Amino acid sequence: MFPSSSATQIPSVKTLISAAASAAATIVLFRSLVKEYLPYEFQNYIFYKLKTLINSFSSEFTLVIEEYDNLNQNNLFKAAELYLEPIIPPDAKKIKISLTKKESKLSFSLDRNQEIVDTFNGVTLKWKFISKQVPTKYMSRSPFNYNSIPESADKFFELSFHKKHKDMVIDVYLKHVIEKSKEKKEEKKSVKLFSLRRGGGGVWQSVNLHHPATFDTLAMDMERKRLIMEDLERFVKRREFYRRVGKAWKRGYLLFGPPGTGKSSLIAAIANYLKFNIYDLELTDLRTNSDLRSLLISTENKSVLVVEDIDCSFELQDRLAQARAKMPSRHYIAYDQVNQYQVTLSGLLNFVDGLWSSCGDERIIIFTTNHKERLDPALLRPGRMDVHIHMSYCTPCGFKLLASNYLGFTEHPLFPCVEALIEKARVTPAEVGEQLLRYEEPESAITGLIEFLEDKSERLKREDGNKDSNGESGPSEGKLAQEVDGNNGEVVKKELDESNGEVVKKEESAQEPDGENGEIAKEEGRNRGAMVKIQ
Repeated sequence: MFPSSSATQIPSVKTLISAAASAAATIVLFRSLVKEYLPYEFQNYIFYKLKTLINSFSSEFTLVIEEYDNLNQNNLFKAAELYLEPIIPPDAKKIKISLTKKESKLSFSLDRNQEIVDTFNGVTLKWKFISKQVPTKYMSRSPFNYNSIPESADKFFELSFHKKHKDMVIDVYLKHVIEKSKEKKEEKKSVKLFSLRRGGGGVWQSVNLHHPATFDTLAMDMERKRLIMEDLERFVKRREFYRRVGKAWKRGYLLFGPPGTGKSSLIAAIANYLKFNIYDLELTDLRTNSDLRSLLISTENKSVLVVEDIDCSFELQDRLAQARAKMPSRHYIAYDQVNQYQVTLSGLLNFVDGLWSSCGDERIIIFTTNHKERLDPALLRPGRMDVHIHMSYCTPCGFKLLASNYLGFTEHPLFPCVEALIEKARVTPAEVGEQLLRYEEPESAITGLIEFLEDKSERLKREDGNKDSNGESGPSEGKLAQEVDGNNGEVVKKELDESNGEVVKKEESAQEPDGENGEIAKEEGRNRGAMVKIQ
């Protein structure tokens, strides 16, 4: 009834090998025919359908994160690179390592076709990096870099997980990846100094900022440094506050005072403290207000925009305008094509506080000047220059900090003599630092500084004596000036410092309320004008 065991014959090994070889040959022949006679697009369609059919029987779901979205960089791809770097397993057999020109730390990443397994909230997720060679195409690194870069490979990550966790991964896990990548980016960040690029290739060019200035090394009174640092910390923590009150998330600073008082060092200290990049904006290099707007929208968030010697920038434009007006008509067109600087005050105000100022978040705008009284009152009001910092001559407190930096100690028998002379001689921190640099021996440096201070004090006495003999009032008397308050149009009395022409004090014992939070900012020092005024 049933066939005997001898009737059921098992295929021999030779038969199996022969059948497998025939099947393989058939597949190879079919593949070669497909490649030769079917269009490339049709081949992709067939393979896509086959892959879809196979995946329909699988519980695994895969997200593809490509390096580029059309012609623009995919920020999620870069975030994935940064997120995966610290979780590369120690037993990985192959990883990529790099050190770019403008970075100071090594970077690690997955090599092609390598995988990493991550666990999040009890869910296992598998990352795989894939790179495929493709015909060369040109991509832009940023919307404002007009020099495209050739790319000959398609790079992307595949993130695979059980399909029942799809919503959790998209709504929670990817946000976690982005947040962790931001933290990693901050750890690796090198502060950069950007300047305008001449010619093609984008708007800005950058170098690493290696300026060593910090708030610990600034020759500034401790109380003033504390006020500035507290204002900076309060600013970076108030994103939701600025959004709630309907203001652009930015802060304006005005640094004013004589040359050599540390304005550039304070800018570097602020950038190092916040780890913000610096954009050095030279207004005299711009020809139109449109150029200014283009530069503004091409800067990154978390940055410091610097406009140095703003009074000189507009003075130069005034002189050029006067020269064009005096130029004979036959030369006017050629001259105007070369020297037509048309960044106007209204354009600058719109840049600082107009609609274009909201194109970006967490920005600090710093203006510097040696002559605050030359600035238009419209620039000085709150919302444009919120914090006014007078960079004064060197003080005894500043000298002790310089002595600690240059000589390595803060106490010496000759220090009282130096401090007494510093009170009389109007010397900048740069001048004091230069004197301390001239000698190897600390004793010689202090003695040389005393001689320098005595000599300068004598010169100041002679200059003051000459002023008295000519009927001019000395600096101790002060001059009263009338100035229109930019906030309410009222005329207020201020007192001028004869040493540098700065307005240093309102009426006796005046105090000013902080326009934003009601705090009182005191104006100190009749002759020195040491002041941090938060409007």
